[in-house]
Amino acid sequence: MEIRNKANKIRLLNWKMPQMRAFHFSWFAFHICFFGWFGIAPLMAVVRDDLGLTKTQIGNTIIASVAITVIVRLAIGVLCDKIGPRRAYTWLLCLGSLPVMCIGFADSFESFFLARLAIGAIGASFVITQYHTSVMFAPNVVGTANATSAGWGNLGGGTTQILMPLIFSGILMLGVNEALGWRLAMVVPGVVLFFTGIAYYLFTQDAPNGNFEDLRARGELPPASGEHGMGASFATAAKDIRVWALFVVYAACFGVELTINNIAAIYFFDNFDLTLATAGMIAGLFGLMNLFARTLGGIFSDLFARNAGLKGRVRWLFIAMLCEGVALLFFSQMQVLTLAIGIMLVFSLFVQMAEGATFGVVPFINKKALGAVAGIVGAGGNAGAVAAGFLFRSEALTYQEGLFYLGIAVIIASLCALVVRFSPQVEAEESAAYQEAAGEQRSAAVSLR
Repeated sequence: MEIRNKANKIRLLNWKMPQMRAFHFSWFAFHICFFGWFGIAPLMAVVRDDLGLTKTQIGNTIIASVAITVIVRLAIGVLCDKIGPRRAYTWLLCLGSLPVMCIGFADSFESFFLARLAIGAIGASFVITQYHTSVMFAPNVVGTANATSAGWGNLGGGTTQILMPLIFSGILMLGVNEALGWRLAMVVPGVVLFFTGIAYYLFTQDAPNGNFEDLRARGELPPASGEHGMGASFATAAKDIRVWALFVVYAACFGVELTINNIAAIYFFDNFDLTLATAGMIAGLFGLMNLFARTLGGIFSDLFARNAGLKGRVRWLFIAMLCEGVALLFFSQMQVLTLAIGIMLVFSLFVQMAEGATFGVVPFINKKALGAVAGIVGAGGNAGAVAAGFLFRSEALTYQEGLFYLGIAVIIASLCALVVRFSPQVEAEESAAYQEAAGEQRSAAVSLR
């Protein structure tokens, strides 16, 4: 798919540009999805006591919250190719708000499990966010745009850990007991999700020149059928070994982040004898690194590309992954609270830079099947979280042991980045496109002086 008039510069305060409206709405929508997706995580100590859940049952609900997202992400990518990211996001947000608000009706492990399973579908929002920024921004800034939109979206994992206990505490101050308080607290993210979906439909468009249906009517975009249909697009992406290498890589970075989001609060609560609010605040620091860490991953990806082309992007991805694995090994051995927090922040920096580096590579794998590629790679993140979830549901393993084994797995997975190669022709084409976009950016800057 060749989209014209992509932005070659990120102008954060320019809301008139459709590219920047898509940028801001996509990261905000993904951010809000985290409130629904992981809103219950910092309240799990209360839910555990209310519903009488065991460690194994908690582990099963964590797996459920990310397992369904694997399937939905695979589907949502090709759906974006067909109906466009604007309509795909609207439907996902509005429908996803329903199970978030209804989780409060859970009164047993089984009903709570099903609610978390249904809520997990909104995790597919990440694919739409990355898809939308990929079609809006030129090669010289697409790594930064993708990383920043996803990073500020992932920031929701941190703000959720901080705000949900505060919302819960505020409800308790009204005289509500804890059993009802956590249920009412989950209504808040559900309502926000619904209205964000409406706003996304009203204020964004699919591409710089208009919505996909308009582009197809003008002949600027091929019809979503035949070789450009959903099935053909997915098949093309699935045949490419590089896509599955990035699937594994993303499983070992975003999958790890999802796992930490789910267990961090209860980990600090149980291991360091903290209050629920304090544990949530500390756990929130991990996600708050997304404010800049994932953006750094994209910036470095673009910088490596300037000097070494697509090979540079791949090399940076390998470096970030390797450092993530080493940092996770150190974090797993921390017994002192201050050291655990410090190493957690270092680990968070590299895990999120690795995510940004991954989607600094994705837009260049296959432009004709961008949605399918983004969907498969994005699904890898949740597949990794499911696999990691089994480490933390076992009564035989402590959280520290699970984190140690996870660190070893990340180091092994980093080698998959080296499988990603590009033909000399593609390298030359993308290098020329990068230089052209960078040249236009410099010309624009000169004209403004």
